[in-house]
Amino acid sequence: MILTLDIGNTNIKTALFDGEKMLQYWRLTTNKMMSSDEYGILLSNLFEHNGLDVKDVTGIIMSSVVPSINFTIEHMLQNYFGITPMMVVPGVKTGINLKYDNPRELGSDRIANAVAAYELYGGPCIFIDFGTATTFGVMSAKGEFLGGAICPGLKLAAEALVDRAAKLPRFELVKPDTVIGRNTITNLQSGIVYGYVGQVTYLIKKMKQELGAPDAKVIATGGLALLVAGETDQIDVLDGLLTLKGLRLIYEKNI
Repeated sequence: MILTLDIGNTNIKTALFDGEKMLQYWRLTTNKMMSSDEYGILLSNLFEHNGLDVKDVTGIIMSSVVPSINFTIEHMLQNYFGITPMMVVPGVKTGINLKYDNPRELGSDRIANAVAAYELYGGPCIFIDFGTATTFGVMSAKGEFLGGAICPGLKLAAEALVDRAAKLPRFELVKPDTVIGRNTITNLQSGIVYGYVGQVTYLIKKMKQELGAPDAKVIATGGLALLVAGETDQIDVLDGLLTLKGLRLIYEKNI
């Protein structure tokens, strides 16, 4: 069995695979203050709760955009699973060609998304990860990562707005019934949610235009993908496990 971990700024997403079949999926909070033992006990308990044994794990692969927590997680995996994880770093085999000015700058989660999007859905395609930041990636028909775009995530945009504007209240990040809000809360919800949908829709259309592929498939992943996908006709596939599937595929290419 292969354990995959995607360490993001807000959450650590992890899934256990038996071949192509995903047996279990968990989401943990990314907490730089937690020790390797705390993470180890937490993950071991999750295994036990689901009738699984950590001894059945034969390989581990992880991607991370939080370098300061990597040592803690690696140490935990070595102590509780007896395995040194494979890291998605420059030099690892991915099966795709990174047409990026400096491939070392590319986040490992975006690489995993690129691998999964191309292998599972074909090219050309556009993949979008709605996380702390929203990242767009573009794959050619030949399996080349051509680049993309990065913008603040929905939650980050909402938090920045209320943090920097003293009189604006905090609000729940949900879609209001109408674009024209009748109070401050619905005004904020409308501006953030529907405004974000407009941004995403425009970027997809421009990317398709530059790619010369109006029918390029668009795949969305990440915690807030569903909120946006329901309001635009530009997203074809919702795959919440895209990154973890990509990690599994990368692991298989390197054993």
